[in-house]
Amino acid sequence: MLFNSIQFFVFFAVVCTVYAFCSYVVKRNTVTQLFLLLSSLFFYACWKPAYLCLILLSVCITYAGGIAMERWGRRKRLLLVAVLCSNLLILFFFKYFNFFAGNFNKLSKLAGFGRKIPSLKVLLPVGISFYTFQALGYAIDVYRGTVKAERNFVTYALFVTFFPQLVAGPIERTDNLLPQFKADYRFDYNRVTDGIRLIAWGVFLKIVVADRCAQYEDPIYNGDIQTFTGLQFMLATLFFAVQVYADFNGYSTIAVGVAKILGFTLMDNFRRPYFSKNTQEFWRRWHISLGSWFRDYLYFPLGGSRCSSVRHYANILAVMLVSGLWHGAQWHFVAWGVLLGVYQVVGIATRELRRSCRTALHLEDETGVVRFWQVMQTAMTFCMICTAWIFFRAPGFMNALRILKRLPSVPRDVYDVWRNWMIAGTVSFPVYHAVTVLCIAVLFVVSVVTKRERGSDLVKRFPAPVRWFLYLSLIVGILFLQQLGETEFLYFQF
Repeated sequence: MLFNSIQFFVFFAVVCTVYAFCSYVVKRNTVTQLFLLLSSLFFYACWKPAYLCLILLSVCITYAGGIAMERWGRRKRLLLVAVLCSNLLILFFFKYFNFFAGNFNKLSKLAGFGRKIPSLKVLLPVGISFYTFQALGYAIDVYRGTVKAERNFVTYALFVTFFPQLVAGPIERTDNLLPQFKADYRFDYNRVTDGIRLIAWGVFLKIVVADRCAQYEDPIYNGDIQTFTGLQFMLATLFFAVQVYADFNGYSTIAVGVAKILGFTLMDNFRRPYFSKNTQEFWRRWHISLGSWFRDYLYFPLGGSRCSSVRHYANILAVMLVSGLWHGAQWHFVAWGVLLGVYQVVGIATRELRRSCRTALHLEDETGVVRFWQVMQTAMTFCMICTAWIFFRAPGFMNALRILKRLPSVPRDVYDVWRNWMIAGTVSFPVYHAVTVLCIAVLFVVSVVTKRERGSDLVKRFPAPVRWFLYLSLIVGILFLQQLGETEFLYFQF
C-alpha cells in the first residue's frame, strides 16, 4: 500500500474516523493504541502477510530484552549483545547473505577451493532496515539507562510498527515517539491543517517532481552505457539528484503529515541538504534520522573525534562504509558510502589549510566576497555529491566507473549541441522535460524561501487569498502534472 495510492488514502480515512471514535467515545488509551497497532500491522501485511512474523519477532526480542536488561542489570551487556546479534542476524539473512555468499564464491573460485555457498531465493522484507534500527536504538537506550524499558507490549509494538514511518522512516528515537502514544488524543485544528499541507506537498514532490525526473534518467542509467554521451549522463545524474531528494523527502513529508493528523510529532528528515557548504554538513542535513542514529550508536562509541586524527578519520570511514552497506548489499553502495567518507576526511584534514588560504587572500574581509565564496562552496559540494550519486544509482560498481569515464567528453558534447543548434536552429528537448525543469525550479524557489522558516509555518502568515492561490496551484499541479500510475518510493528497497 503506497502513500501515493488511492488505497492508502481510503485506508487512512478509515483509520482517522475509527481513531477519533475510540478517542472521544471509548476514551481508553489502551483501545486507541491497540487499534493503531492493528492498523499498522494491516498496513504492513498489504505487502506480504507472511513477513509480519519477522517484524513481530523483532518486537518480541527487543521488548523482552529491554525488560531483562532492567531486571538483571549485572548481565545487561550480555543481554544487549544477544538482542543486537539476534536482530542483526535476521537482517543479515534476508538482506546480506546472498551478497557475502556471492563474494565468497568468487574468492573461492579464484583461490581454487571449488566450494560454493548456495544463494537463497528470499524476498527482501519491506522496511526491514528501518524497523530493525529503530528497535535496536530502543535496546541500546535501555542498556544505557537513558530510557526506561516499556512494560506495555502494545505500546512498544506500536512504537516499532507505527505505520506512517514503518517502511521508510524517519527512524524515530525512543524518547521522542514512545511517550506520545501514552498521551490522550485531543483534536487540534491547526495540527490537522498542517498535516494536510504536509501530505499535499509530499505527494507533489513524489508524483510530480520525482517521478517526472525518473522519466529522463531511468532510460539512460538502465540502458546501454555506450549509446549515451557524457552530457546525457551528466544531465541524468542531475535529474537523479533531484529525484532521490524529492522521492525520499516526499515520503518523509507525507509520513510527518499523516502522523501529525493523528496527533503525533515525527522528526524532520531533511533540511535543505543541497544547500550545504561541505559534505559533512550535507550528511547532517540528509536522512537526518539515519545520520543521527549512526552518530549516537556507532560513531560516538567508536571514539568520535575525541581521539587521534588517524583514528578519527578511521571512525568516519567506518561509519560511512556501514551506511553504504545499510543502503544495499552491493559494492556500488559501499563505494558510495566510502566516497562520502573520503570527502569528509579530506575536508577535515584540509580545514586549517583552506582557512589560511582564505585569510591570506582576504576572502573573509568583504561581505560580497564572503557570499560569493559561500555560493561557490555550495556549488562545489553539490558537484561532489552528484559524483557520489553516480555510484549510488548505477546498476553495478563497474558500470559506475564506465559512466565516470564518459563524463570528460561533456565539453565536446556541449559543443556538438551548440553546433547543431547553429546549423539546424533547433535543439531536441521535449516539452515534457521542459515542464520537469519548471517543477525543479519551483522546488528550488521553495527551498530558498523556506531557508529560515518551515514552509507550513510560513504559509500560515500569508494573507488568505495568497494562501488559497498556493493551495489551488498545488492541487492543479498534482492533478495535471503527475505521472500516471503508482510507483514505489526509492527507499522501499532499503
